[in-house]
Amino acid sequence: MSARATLAVLAALVVAWSAAPAAPARPWIPAPGTSWQWQLSGRIDLSVPAKMYDIDLFDTSAATVANLHRRDRHVVCYLDAGTYEPGRPDSAAFPAAVLGAHVEGWPDERWLDIRRLDVLEPILKRRLDRCRRKGFDGVEPDNVDAYANHSGFPLSAADQLRFNRFVAAAAHARGLSVGLKNDLDQAAALEPHFDWALDEQCFQYHECGALRPFARARKAVFIAEYELDPSAFCAQARAAGYAAIRKHLELDAWRRSC
Repeated sequence: MSARATLAVLAALVVAWSAAPAAPARPWIPAPGTSWQWQLSGRIDLSVPAKMYDIDLFDTSAATVANLHRRDRHVVCYLDAGTYEPGRPDSAAFPAAVLGAHVEGWPDERWLDIRRLDVLEPILKRRLDRCRRKGFDGVEPDNVDAYANHSGFPLSAADQLRFNRFVAAAAHARGLSVGLKNDLDQAAALEPHFDWALDEQCFQYHECGALRPFARARKAVFIAEYELDPSAFCAQARAAGYAAIRKHLELDAWRRSC
């Protein structure tokens, strides 16, 4: 190879290297006991003295995320991973073939056929890309327990594990920490793949023991209760190392922490 050709090859390699995406930074992972706020409705209250805010991916602007960062807060994006919501900016991307039964208590939402990663993977990756572009530090993927519900599809536990592991890996590939939402029966199997856990009403239904694998691994566990008075669960939460709060079901700004 001539000197000129060698220089041309080297120049091409330099261009290719400089154009390649940078490897994702190590994700921020909440420590056990991190104080937190979970708000998915209403105008975001930026004054809550919590170190972690869990707020909606689509309804929250990058400017709000940046504002919270300036206040020394970390910010997690909430997104539906296992169900379809009408009215989201990308709702039209979900074909009818992957839409299943309506979600109990949320008649506008429908379970997704999580076996169809050929359809769902690019949609969810785009959502995670949006989460990263807006500057979020982590992600809370919701409704990742379709196999344990009346989804309208013959889903198995193995189907759910495969889907949830895909979601965790896709989040990590974008430098985002990721929390396991509910799915208590698979918590032990999924703990190695998730950085923290979030559960609703486990004290009310006496299910919090299923989250011990996360606590034993020194990973944060966040609990939201809607009906119990804090006096009925805070002492147990502190003893277990869980960060528990009382919230309204509509997840507005109101909160009572332990």
